[in-house]
Amino acid sequence: MDLERHKLTYGNHKKNHFNGIDMEYSLTPSYLLKENMVLACGNILFADDGFSVHVIEKLQEILTEEEKENIALVDAGAGAPQQVLTLIDSESKTKKIIVVDIIDYGLEPGEIKILTMDDLPKPDHTKVDSHDWPLSTTMYRVVRDSPREIDFKVVGCQKKYVSEPDVVLELSEEVQNAVDVAVDIVLSELRGKPIN
Repeated sequence: MDLERHKLTYGNHKKNHFNGIDMEYSLTPSYLLKENMVLACGNILFADDGFSVHVIEKLQEILTEEEKENIALVDAGAGAPQQVLTLIDSESKTKKIIVVDIIDYGLEPGEIKILTMDDLPKPDHTKVDSHDWPLSTTMYRVVRDSPREIDFKVVGCQKKYVSEPDVVLELSEEVQNAVDVAVDIVLSELRGKPIN
């Protein structure tokens, strides 16, 4: 699996001379030096919570090498999406962020819903702690503070069940059937033919 979370290289290199050795370094992770980011949120150990991981793995297989040069596929796991997104700064080249995750909107299990910033709950800073930081709060900050306009969407799949704390590696049938639908939606977004 060659996903961005396994990549330890950093971009936007700066030169430094230290103790007789020329060194290059950067504080900007390589996935932020691509214009497009697909961010998978979830845990593959808890049934439908692993939906996004299945989507991103399929994208890894389908995207051409040329497309991958400008698309970061980031498996952020269950707890790291906020940490990934808060690193976006003036050196980042990110223009489009597509978050893939399960949702609970009372839809039929496996139904896909595309959400924009306007669809997300407005941040309530009075009810937030570091262990329960809503993704929408982070996205509002990123979009507000970014030096460039960022196109942000969530490709959400209505969950059937999340097995936590029990380990269940399989998706429910309904959510498994939605993986290809979500992949097609993400590909359309990345290739400039959005589906609404």
